Amino acid sequence: MTSIQEQMRTDLCLAPGVYDALSARMAQQAGFETVYLSGASVAYTRLGGPDIGLLGLTEVADVLRYISEQTDVNVIVDADTGFGNAINVMRTVRLLEREGANAIQLEDQGFPKRCGHLKGKSLVSKAEMVGKLKAALDARRSENTLIIGRTDAIAVGGIDDAIERAVAYQEAGADIVFVEGYRGQEHVDRIMHALHGKVPLMANMVEGGDTPIDSAQTLKEKGYSLVIFPGGLVRALTFAMQGYFASLKQTGTTDSWRDRMLDFTQLNDALQTPAVLELGQRYEP
Repeated sequence: MTSIQEQMRTDLCLAPGVYDALSARMAQQAGFETVYLSGASVAYTRLGGPDIGLLGLTEVADVLRYISEQTDVNVIVDADTGFGNAINVMRTVRLLEREGANAIQLEDQGFPKRCGHLKGKSLVSKAEMVGKLKAALDARRSENTLIIGRTDAIAVGGIDDAIERAVAYQEAGADIVFVEGYRGQEHVDRIMHALHGKVPLMANMVEGGDTPIDSAQTLKEKGYSLVIFPGGLVRALTFAMQGYFASLKQTGTTDSWRDRMLDFTQLNDALQTPAVLELGQRYEP
């Protein structure tokens, strides 16, 4: 498995969003070496609610543990604000690293935090976020566990504040810097002028969000090293679920959906059930 660092050095690291062990396994089977454990997607699927800061650290760590158990992909973990102050951040980093995180993303929102593409966000001070990033760097056991510093300042204080914060986070030692919610090429040009070549830069593609959707190749050409598509899977599945349930309610059968689903055998093949059963047989009396 190629590390995130190596992927960023040689190309661009493309990480789809996942929310559980099954989605991570399917991403790995599709050929992805890195996935993004999206806090928003976990909130959507585990809580059935919006991304407004309702998740806790242990809920994210639980999902991460199952992903680490079932796959060997690199996992970038959305750790929101670190779930508190600098001391909370240290515990967050230690726990997530122990459960298998290869990179941990921390953001500078205040409480209550919310999705980076929702309105009404607030920020902690730049100095407080710098302290939290330094705490994260001190808490990690391995320098190979990357710390991502994210700023949501564009939506709150504008691009100038966002650039100032991003530079401060890079200077504090963040391994990757993530300026959330840029609005267009002018913002990209400002970000690249300030930071390109100093630290790898991350982009976030949210269907229907504030940032225009670009392909991985286009983002690489713009200077980005890492791109995530955090919620696309949940949006696709929710669309499918709406159609599936409407059809089942109307017709009383799944026949019309058979060509849009795996059958029992195909699902078990995807889950490698035969191989697991064969392994178990080795230890039977």
